Amino acid sequence: MSTSSDPSAPLTARAHGSALRGRGWLNTGGVDLDLEALRGKIVLLDFWTFCCVNCLHVLDELRPLEEKWENELVVVGVHSPKFEFEKDPEALAANIERYEVSHPVIDDPELETWTEYGARAWPTLMVLDTHGRIAGNLSGEGHAANLDRLIEQLVAEGEADGSLRRRPAPTVLSERTPQTLRFPSKLTVLPDGRLVVSDAGQHRLVVFQNDGATVDATIGTGTRGHADGDEETAQFAEPNGVLALPEQVAAEVGYDLLVADTTNHRLRGVKVGQDRLLRSRTATEVVTVAGTGAQWMQGEPLPRGEGDARSFALSTPWDLTWSHVLGRAVIAMAGVHQLWTFDPVTGALMVLAGTTQEGLVDGPAVTSWWAQPSGLDELPDGRIVIADSETSAIRVLDPQTMQVSTLVGEGLFDFGHVDGPASTARLQHPLGVTALPDGRIAVSDTYNGAIRIVEEPAADGGTATGGITALSGVIGLPDQPGAAGSEQPAPAQAHVVTVATDLKEPSDAIVGPPIDGIGQLIVVESGTHRITWVPVAKAAERMIDRGAQRSERPVTEVGPGPLTVRVLFTPPPGHKLDDSLGPSTQVTISTTPSAMLTSGGGVDTALERTLELDPAYTEGVLHVSARAASCDADPAIEFPACHMHQQDWGVPITVVEGGPDHLDLSLLA
Repeated sequence: MSTSSDPSAPLTARAHGSALRGRGWLNTGGVDLDLEALRGKIVLLDFWTFCCVNCLHVLDELRPLEEKWENELVVVGVHSPKFEFEKDPEALAANIERYEVSHPVIDDPELETWTEYGARAWPTLMVLDTHGRIAGNLSGEGHAANLDRLIEQLVAEGEADGSLRRRPAPTVLSERTPQTLRFPSKLTVLPDGRLVVSDAGQHRLVVFQNDGATVDATIGTGTRGHADGDEETAQFAEPNGVLALPEQVAAEVGYDLLVADTTNHRLRGVKVGQDRLLRSRTATEVVTVAGTGAQWMQGEPLPRGEGDARSFALSTPWDLTWSHVLGRAVIAMAGVHQLWTFDPVTGALMVLAGTTQEGLVDGPAVTSWWAQPSGLDELPDGRIVIADSETSAIRVLDPQTMQVSTLVGEGLFDFGHVDGPASTARLQHPLGVTALPDGRIAVSDTYNGAIRIVEEPAADGGTATGGITALSGVIGLPDQPGAAGSEQPAPAQAHVVTVATDLKEPSDAIVGPPIDGIGQLIVVESGTHRITWVPVAKAAERMIDRGAQRSERPVTEVGPGPLTVRVLFTPPPGHKLDDSLGPSTQVTISTTPSAMLTSGGGVDTALERTLELDPAYTEGVLHVSARAASCDADPAIEFPACHMHQQDWGVPITVVEGGPDHLDLSLLA
């Protein structure tokens, strides 16, 4: 089925949408929908997967459109999973609730509808007119304004030919009753021992006594929004990372916690109220310390440590840790695939690592690539360990050398549950990392429902701790080096074991006090809406091999000769490509394996590129990252604005005789 379409073309030239196929429907009250049942409505198909931060951005972009066009538009989420865990129907239902998806969703675990509509990336948007014909094909995010114009045009068409049927979308949502925690995400401990948990599913923070069960306070109204104030009036939007500041820093800045207010794209400072002997309880106060509330988009300025941190746009900050080496907080800026820092004392905000390109590239911090970093902690030696969730990787940044290295993980599409040497070990979308006292790393391996331990090699080639668990109260000594004159072993690598399974979406952990001499982790078990204690002992370590996996996506056949890649981009109505200040487009192309691409790769401004592929390789993944800026073209607009459109594709390809000599990717068509 052809998906290229032009809204200005004659109506009869538009291709009809294919049937919506999948395992079942959610948010419809058990009713299966089809395009015939939706005839007369504008239908927006949102191809998404719940692990993908860009897809979560699009959910937020669509909310105002769903409200504005509530009687004319039906958004249908087509859930097309990337990871094995996302194929679980219970996990999908839970995450639809977690992210407050308020439109019908079709469960497409076998990518049937994805394939029929030619989707190649998360997120992809297809817009169908009132006759079920494709009127728009967009990839990536940042399209809200374009979608609004297109919907307005299609509504006018439907009114003109009498096909428009105004009625609410066929959505049936279940009741949500308040509970102590709903999809909690991260936690931290205050100096007085109280635990603070980010209650992301209820847009608030919950403070527990040190038993982790008795609620001391709730901070926030529990409804999505942004407002500073006290614990009863403040508002958050899916807060995740919570960091208890060093006591000296907290005393200087006047607040105890730094909070990653994720979908508000802000950092918040929270002074936590506490009881006092014979005096009234101190007040809780929430303030905004960084972020405008707008999501950072390509082309906007990045902070360099100057100016007011509240004047910069952030992009989905997900976690926080304190770097004693840098003397500031480190931010996992998941939405833009970077690490940033924030100094609460000076207010300085700046980029620490990452180019905003998505992938796994080590080396100097400024040229490193990341993929939705979502968990942070500081190791005893001052290095920062990171859960790079979309590459299912555990990575380390040394703030003294500003070098990045990967301990475990292969890339964007490799995952699994495999213990052993790092070269063969696999994780599945980890969201949390915890530095243990002995230097090892506990990983909240979220989509495997497990706690894993990563042990780095010691400088002498042995293990860093000699295999003795410091959490049990015993600090181990390194293994002894080999006898003098013996043959030098191969370079040592990190080693991975599993210490706990059968958890539901563990997303963070901190070290708790031992119980009966056994070390404990206090784990946020997000999928069961609770925090739980997990013992970590040598006897609990297991070697599990459930197999390494790769994301399953339809493979695109290409011919062995030169391959022309075309990024399709048509400026929306009323816009133009503006080259007055330089090129308005940029395309970056590479392959995995890298040697597959012999020429045509790298960065260029052309939307069309001819590639040469090494005939020694018959399959691989073609990575294309495209950006295009369109600007208001009407000279009557006093202050014309430019809008950035962006998308990354990872297209599995196989080389076959007689295969196509071109590949079209729609950024906006």
